[in-house]
Amino acid sequence: MTNTSRTRTDINRDAILCAARSAFQTYGVTGTSMDKLAEMANLSKRTVYNHFASKEEIVMHLIRALWSKTMAAVPVVYSADTDLHQQLAAILLAEINLITTKEYLGLARVAIGHFFYHPQKLKEEIDHLSGQETVLQRWLIAAVNDGRLALPDINQGVTILSSQIKGQCFWPQMMQIQAPLSGEDKESIANQTAALFLSYFAK
Repeated sequence: MTNTSRTRTDINRDAILCAARSAFQTYGVTGTSMDKLAEMANLSKRTVYNHFASKEEIVMHLIRALWSKTMAAVPVVYSADTDLHQQLAAILLAEINLITTKEYLGLARVAIGHFFYHPQKLKEEIDHLSGQETVLQRWLIAAVNDGRLALPDINQGVTILSSQIKGQCFWPQMMQIQAPLSGEDKESIANQTAALFLSYFAK
């Protein structure tokens, strides 16, 4: 029988993260202190610091968790019998929907503001995220192996696609210089990006 009991450490960590999500939504990240998190989690401030050295560390943990949860739920698995454009556009749309949410943008603003002054930590986070295989990477690998894409470097392909959608969706929203995108706008960007990419790399 599998032991499903949880340790006090696990329970406390989850309480902190739950409190952080609630506090960030209520007060905003900048308006939330470690004292407030300890109070909302019903834990001592020392316990909070034992789990997370800073508020920014909590932010990065939530960003990674949000990314993993969202992208893991993308229902697209490479199909040799399905139009490439249809498959790729669906994956890109899922990422666009994630990076334009209020929650993701709020967390990202704090993270970027923090890491601007800590370039080494930023590099470590980028390396960490880059090391995780994504739905898009798996799909590109499968399409290349199936002979339908002539893509010599998978990571380069991911970078090209991510740069396209972030340039149109994430950074304008991040800097608050563009009105929120409609569902139609997002679908259009996903379709245009997929079409441009496949016009060059599809066999």
